[in-house]
Amino acid sequence: MKIDGAEKVLLYGYWRSSSSYRVRIALNLKGVEYEQRAVDLVRDGGEQNQPFYREINPLGLVPALVHGERVIVQSVAICEYLEETFAGTALLPSDPDGRARVRSIVQTITSEIQPLNNVAVMRYLKEEMDQSGEEVNRWYAHWIARGFAAVESWLGDSGTGLFCHGDQPSLADCFLVPQVYNAERFSCNLDAFPRLNDISSRCRNLDAFQTALPENQADARKN
Repeated sequence: MKIDGAEKVLLYGYWRSSSSYRVRIALNLKGVEYEQRAVDLVRDGGEQNQPFYREINPLGLVPALVHGERVIVQSVAICEYLEETFAGTALLPSDPDGRARVRSIVQTITSEIQPLNNVAVMRYLKEEMDQSGEEVNRWYAHWIARGFAAVESWLGDSGTGLFCHGDQPSLADCFLVPQVYNAERFSCNLDAFPRLNDISSRCRNLDAFQTALPENQADARKN
């Protein structure tokens, strides 16, 4: 059952976290008013390890969404909660085939790309496996290329419009744009993915995506 969204919405996240970035986009597209609480993943050993945050999310991961007395973790679960709880722009298509297609793109990004390239994995490669910066970047680029090749292929079918699915942004776009942002940040060559690049560029011209940019967050910093 839909509720009116009158209860306060808090988003605990980190400016550069792609998972937090996804949720910010979804919140903006849904038109949900929310307050951000920064959890610095780097400074002083990482605020995600502090007792105050472990009480919110025992895994110590961002983001976490607090809505009234409810706490929701994991970006996919948060975004689907927003879709089921708040009115506004639909983030999932109305038909089962369309929803499955969008979720396939979402899960490819969140299960097949991002977990292999997250902060913990990169740190392990450097510190425990003694890999050089060049080797770590090769690792990163490999998994980006593998996942993006699949997404690019799906974007070539008839379900694609101006955006990943049809002519309005969906959850697929919410997840795609932060992953493209990260790939660009690590200087990955994306020339082989023209559809993906076009859609990402189109999305980033929209206010909901611009407002969610890492550089536009209050806790953003240059280093």
